[in-house]
Amino acid sequence: MTDEADRQMSLPTSPKHVRFVELSSTAMSALLDGDLPTASNTTGVALTEYFVTDTARELWRFRIDQMAADPGHAQWMVRQAVTGPEGVVIGHAGFHGPPDEAGMIEIGYAVAPDFRRQGYGRAILIELLRRAADEPAVKTVRATISPDNVASLATIAGFGFVQVGEDWDEQLGLGLIFEVPANRSC
Repeated sequence: MTDEADRQMSLPTSPKHVRFVELSSTAMSALLDGDLPTASNTTGVALTEYFVTDTARELWRFRIDQMAADPGHAQWMVRQAVTGPEGVVIGHAGFHGPPDEAGMIEIGYAVAPDFRRQGYGRAILIELLRRAADEPAVKTVRATISPDNVASLATIAGFGFVQVGEDWDEQLGLGLIFEVPANRSC
């Protein structure tokens, strides 16, 4: 397939729709303290216990440190994934940081347990890919997924991702690295 053909491809669609709401360092700090009311008030949407799990807190701590080291990275960081007019928070999503020198950006997202297997992961992925395609500096979108994460592997299927390698993380273990050009039309 040519680069021109890649540009003409459209993203798959989803019957579910999400929008992103910024999760600021102030909100993440409140979540680290287990203060859901303050975090919810700061963001303007009702966050759930899912945002104060040990796994979530580890992510907030890491992202706060990233943003403190370079405040310009905040625009790429975590967002809450929200659906419906009432603003139900179904998970979180974002990029691991700004695009690197080659224009590669890595996505990350999680769907809260009550909303899994309902198409929200797909809807989140579509919005992340749209955001990446709208950024001229982004040339490639990367997703690193554990070979055991069948749901995430199924979610990226049909989006044109190609496995380009593997990665080993001391905490997470083996990760399969997938990439897709960011310049697909949306």
